[in-house]
Amino acid sequence: MSEKSLPFAQQVEKSFQKGQIFHGIYNRFTRALDRYDLLKSGDKVAVCISGGKDSMLLALLLRSLKRHSRFPFELVFMAMDPGYKKENRELLEKNAQDLGLDLHIFETRIFAAAEKSGPSPCYMCARLRRGALYDHALQLGCNKIALGHHFSDVIETVLMGMLWSGQYQTMMPKVKSANFPGMELIRPMYLVKEEDIIAWREHFGLAFLNCACSITERQKSGDAFEGKRLATKRLIQKLKETNPKVDENIFSSLENVNLGGILGFKKGAERTAFPEGYDD
Repeated sequence: MSEKSLPFAQQVEKSFQKGQIFHGIYNRFTRALDRYDLLKSGDKVAVCISGGKDSMLLALLLRSLKRHSRFPFELVFMAMDPGYKKENRELLEKNAQDLGLDLHIFETRIFAAAEKSGPSPCYMCARLRRGALYDHALQLGCNKIALGHHFSDVIETVLMGMLWSGQYQTMMPKVKSANFPGMELIRPMYLVKEEDIIAWREHFGLAFLNCACSITERQKSGDAFEGKRLATKRLIQKLKETNPKVDENIFSSLENVNLGGILGFKKGAERTAFPEGYDD
């Protein structure tokens, strides 16, 4: 059977196999799983699908992995409707059907609550969504939630913290929940670059949601609002024009912090600041 005669969902998944066009994505995905020890035997993972390109790709990668894994684990494909317009909800459901994902959808009114929260609706939306995802995953018997954050998100977060918050940190490959004991968040696409995800989407002619809240809709229709992440993304793209490895270098800096060459750091509630310990 030729590749083109396969059902569409199988064509997409086959593209991750060795020697195929998007095997590089799969390699980076499995490298992150191994490097950061993200999956264990017996895990039940809620794959959180927003309807965007990143989370949809994550679902397909994890499903492909499960079929060839050396140890057993379970997957639940879970999507939250935070208040989508009818056409956005329909697109989410259509993409899940086309890609063969058995999607469990639950509803909230988070978009409405976030938009009334003040000057930082995106922060509030993310916070409310995270809590709702943990809570629902727990109800489904899961011990982990998987999010579609990727390499580009990681380095953008580094610069956002430096430029807008005066701190040096990023999103981690896995995080234990403080409010939901026994639950853990994992980011299996930690090493996958957004440019490769976009190439995958374009190759198969797929159309996904892009946030789909009213703030995003205003942005599309000419509103002057521009998020910090979008501004940071454009800055990195500009820097890559003269230094193509700038994204890799930003990521490497996270693994090469010289504690003797910084003015201060904190671990938990403890802070250390220069010149403390200088004469020791």
